[in-house]
Amino acid sequence: MIAGKDFELPKGVEVEDVSDGYHTFKELYEFRKQYNATLFNQWAKNGMYNVHKSTRHYEGDDCFGGGWFIVVAILPSGQISNHYEMKDWGLFKCDSFETAEFPFDGHTPQDVLQRLKDCP
Repeated sequence: MIAGKDFELPKGVEVEDVSDGYHTFKELYEFRKQYNATLFNQWAKNGMYNVHKSTRHYEGDDCFGGGWFIVVAILPSGQISNHYEMKDWGLFKCDSFETAEFPFDGHTPQDVLQRLKDCP
């Protein structure tokens, strides 16, 4: 859905290959993952915030049924998290636990952006 309307890609075009003229969705997702890993790794290394990863959510269920993990940071401004495929586990150099340490607080993407902006 784009701007409230149904949208169909032309036959043979994958969403990850859609571009804004500079980057594809695939490239932008890769940038986001690398920026996220770099930031979370620095926070973990410097002991700034509680940063951890797990293959299971707080309640004990496998992330997306398996093959994925969650990384979580507890900032003074609130919880932020992202999910990644297991192939990216090694990018995140932080403590790992059997289950995520905290229940999901319901944060939205907009909440995450605001919490990052409000973070000291």
